Amino acid sequence: MAEYKFPTEIVDLPSKGHFYVQGHPLSSGKVEIKYMTAKEEDILTSQNLIQKGVVIEKLLQSLIVDKSVKIDDLLIGDKNAVMVAARILGYGKDYKFTYDGEEQSCDLTSLEAVDIDYSKFPRGKNQFEYKLPNSEREITFKLLTGADENEIDKEIKALEKISKEQGFELTTRLKYMITSVDGKSEPSYINNFVENEFLSVDSFEFRKYLSSITPDMDMSTTITDSNGKEQVITVPITVRFFWPSAGI
Repeated sequence: MAEYKFPTEIVDLPSKGHFYVQGHPLSSGKVEIKYMTAKEEDILTSQNLIQKGVVIEKLLQSLIVDKSVKIDDLLIGDKNAVMVAARILGYGKDYKFTYDGEEQSCDLTSLEAVDIDYSKFPRGKNQFEYKLPNSEREITFKLLTGADENEIDKEIKALEKISKEQGFELTTRLKYMITSVDGKSEPSYINNFVENEFLSVDSFEFRKYLSSITPDMDMSTTITDSNGKEQVITVPITVRFFWPSAGI
């Protein structure tokens, strides 16, 4: 590896590299990132990148030391881990945010990866099987990557231009995630299944199962609300995450 003149840190990926194909640089379960510099602050303040909605992707790609690793290749949960690490290295571990009108803070170094039993799944394979409990139909699916997320966002925005009377988030994500239904992998078949045949009771159970096997950061933290009671919430990622001085 080339000699770098800037300090770096190794980030442990929530997936432990388990679902990347053998030989992929992310299959090690770790990624090396450098500390933020003025170059990265230029990225964060680029109005062009902010307007295009790609500023965080450009930032994280700039921080990854091994340029053969593309941010789009990371599973969403692994990308989240790199984002949290980048924030800690760039602006410190204390993250302040507003919740229910009250100023709160979270020590980002206290966040840990979701605990998953990887022994249940073959290494190097991002494909899973699930039998829907109500209809008993069998589906295969994959975990989404950064590239999938970008395509989903583009498709949702295009659909919203056509119709503003309904949401498209859930069905679009399911269409990208499901790779076959009852052994049939044609996109038209999958799309029809998601839109017309995927019963709500099955969709709910599938999403519960998906949550239980998806590598990610556990973004929950305990706060004290305005009534003095403790409650566990999901840390909201606001503009103050990478722009701490933002007054919101």
